[in-house]
Amino acid sequence: MAKQSQCARSVLMVRPVAFHANPQTLDSNSFMKADLGLSDDEQQAAAASEFEGLVAVLRDAGVEVIIFEDTSAPGTPDSIFPNNWVSFHEDGTAVLYPMMAVNRRTERRMDIIESLSADFGFRVTSIVDLTRHEAEEKFLESTGSLVLDRRNRVAYACISPRTHIDVLGDFAQQLDYDIVTFDALDREDEPIYHTNVVMAHGDGVVVICTDTIRDEEQKAAVLDTLAQHDQEVVEITYPQMEKFAGNMLELENRDGEKVLAMSQRALDSLTPQQLERLGKHAKIVAAPIGVIEDSAGGSVRCMLAEIFLPKQDD
Repeated sequence: MAKQSQCARSVLMVRPVAFHANPQTLDSNSFMKADLGLSDDEQQAAAASEFEGLVAVLRDAGVEVIIFEDTSAPGTPDSIFPNNWVSFHEDGTAVLYPMMAVNRRTERRMDIIESLSADFGFRVTSIVDLTRHEAEEKFLESTGSLVLDRRNRVAYACISPRTHIDVLGDFAQQLDYDIVTFDALDREDEPIYHTNVVMAHGDGVVVICTDTIRDEEQKAAVLDTLAQHDQEVVEITYPQMEKFAGNMLELENRDGEKVLAMSQRALDSLTPQQLERLGKHAKIVAAPIGVIEDSAGGSVRCMLAEIFLPKQDD
């Protein structure tokens, strides 16, 4: 099987219309702030502004951003994070994923997938639907739960209430991926909800907070696999991870140049040495999205669903 690209040239984003902290995700996401002192309307207004700021930064860097509008009903406060319900692959496959929060399941929208074909010229040849696992209370929240090395077909995943081993096995079988699982714990010894806040996998460089992996055999397995595939590892600390330094995404712009997108909070947490190492791989761009990060407990990577689908004329 031919190796895939690691960095997408196009990303899907969903413009929020009713963004606010989601009470159904608070128990499993320690990155959310319980009380922001903002009304729902104030959170929506701030998130809408931050959303447009990130779009502008990405487009200025030459990345294609395809925006879809959220729907006002039935109410999806986390729709700004489309990377949790779908992933797109170079062979034309779209994958739909089982999600833990009931009010997030309506974020899955076939009209978006259909529009990518009808309006934007992408080719969807098959849909893999993993959502049946919701009936068994087993979840896998797409590239939140999975950090993918697409070139080498390796999926890294930390086990949590949102990432179940049985669904990982189903994904691995249907998408032909090897799985590297581990337990990642926060400073309160609770499972970290998504793998993509612990690590980010780019083209030749990986950012990871290995301090979260307390089991030495698991940590060695992760690092050994990365070494086998010649990935430069940039370690981050707990405080940096808590500022979403692990939640970044490497993309490719229209000129074929690499772009590393992150939040301003994440950027500000990194040391000059870390920035120098990352800067050798990609141009770093950042946008301030503090209300989104505090309200919803996710950052820039969560807002971007990579589109690897082939074009219809390819």
